[in-house]
Amino acid sequence: MQKKPMPRSILITGASSGIGAALARQYSRPGITLFLSGRDDTRLAVTRADCLKLGASVETQIIDVCDRFNMETWVELCHKQCPLDLVIANAGISGGPTALSGGTDSTRDIFAINLAGVLNTLLPAIPLMVKRGTGQLAIMSSLAGFRGLASAPAYSASKAAVKAWGEGLRGELGESGVAVNVICPGFVKSSITDANNFSMPFLMSADKAAKIIATGLRRNRPRIAFPFVMHALVWLFSALPPGLVDPLLARLPKKT
Repeated sequence: MQKKPMPRSILITGASSGIGAALARQYSRPGITLFLSGRDDTRLAVTRADCLKLGASVETQIIDVCDRFNMETWVELCHKQCPLDLVIANAGISGGPTALSGGTDSTRDIFAINLAGVLNTLLPAIPLMVKRGTGQLAIMSSLAGFRGLASAPAYSASKAAVKAWGEGLRGELGESGVAVNVICPGFVKSSITDANNFSMPFLMSADKAAKIIATGLRRNRPRIAFPFVMHALVWLFSALPPGLVDPLLARLPKKT
């Protein structure tokens, strides 16, 4: 598979912490332009300062990825300033209370940010990249998207949706010169995992995850899923009959 050239202009949502901030640092060096968005002004400023120290040119924007109009305007402005080579739709939230325990607002928020937020980030970029005949779109899914989880039904469903969309989109845009890659991490240390009060196997640092992701994007891997053991387990769970798997998954700890 042909390697992608090093991107020079990169847009990342959810860059104020976790994987998004680590990816921003990973790509930071002289000659690189970063467009970073997030919801927390203070944390986003920290990410910006880190990237500037590494030599990158950095523009930041506090923006709600659910705001379709403002996202479209922002993406187009960024592209006009420096044509985008790579757009990473990273912004996302995890589960709180389930629908059964009164978490209807939480369920709607998860779908709005994790699904509509991805669409609002990438849909404005697609025609801009297709017109140039080059570019790369990265979608942050999750290993949780391989199978519906009783411990986080809305989260796993939202990640399954963007995973399937990205896989289909890669085929649709295949001849346009625009690459599409789906990222499926396991447990990565972030504000999301910090809220978990249960054991998280193979938990890795955000910086290590960012290195794996950047390598996978450079190699244009259709699916960047890690760590290997967790990937193998969720693949197995998704392949086995529900009657065998459901009782096991029902025992997984739930978020509080």
